[in-house]
Amino acid sequence: MSVRVCVVLGLMALLAAGAGAQEAVAPLERGHSHNDYFRARPLLDALDNGLCSVEADIYLVDGALLVAHDRDKVDPEKTLEALYLAPLRARVQAHGGRVYRDGPSVTLLIDFKSEGEATWAVLKPLLAQYREMLTVFTDSATVPGAVTVIVSGDRPTDTILPDAERLAGIDGRIADLDGAYTAHQMPLISESWGSVFAWKGKDAFPEAERKKLEALVARVHARGQRLRFWALPGRPAVWPAVHAAGVDLINADNVSKLREFLLEQR
Repeated sequence: MSVRVCVVLGLMALLAAGAGAQEAVAPLERGHSHNDYFRARPLLDALDNGLCSVEADIYLVDGALLVAHDRDKVDPEKTLEALYLAPLRARVQAHGGRVYRDGPSVTLLIDFKSEGEATWAVLKPLLAQYREMLTVFTDSATVPGAVTVIVSGDRPTDTILPDAERLAGIDGRIADLDGAYTAHQMPLISESWGSVFAWKGKDAFPEAERKKLEALVARVHARGQRLRFWALPGRPAVWPAVHAAGVDLINADNVSKLREFLLEQR
């Protein structure tokens, strides 16, 4: 690891730890920071707004896990460890074993943009270095930690799941509900909104689509899993509709607006 990367790790950890001295923020379990790494302060902006789920896209480049949306935008200093794992551990240590003091587990959704098998081969031993703060999965149980890692994107499911103990769950799809995967293997189900629903937030939510959404939420919850949609339409009517139906994680690019909305729902 280069000296410069070590400096970045240290500075990010200090920033995260320093956040522990600020006024406590109420955690909002249904808030998800979409493309979190685009923010001026990756992870920290989401946490300052109480969100309990953040998303990071990663590429495996020359043995390093780099956070970026596109392969040609990678920066060797913006590693998964520097931007997310190290600051999260600093927060956990500062807050008595939780990201938010006495709060729920925070989800770190890691979206594999590079080939899944090779990316997991590097991520797996990295997660082992942070085991003390991570949720542990087996085929029959989930032991919650301060941070719950879920692998999305090019998911090497057949390589991850055979391990007796795992430090990451799999981000499932609606099609996986027809399979034998359990909530201990796929704790989250994610899908593109437009692949399931025609409503774009204009005019009233059609009753048939509302009932379809509610039925899907009930099906996912009956299996002990959570539900998330990406590419939600950006109209004001959408968040209230998915919130009322019970969708567990609500995607947002504007984390402060999502915080305002979720607080209003209380």
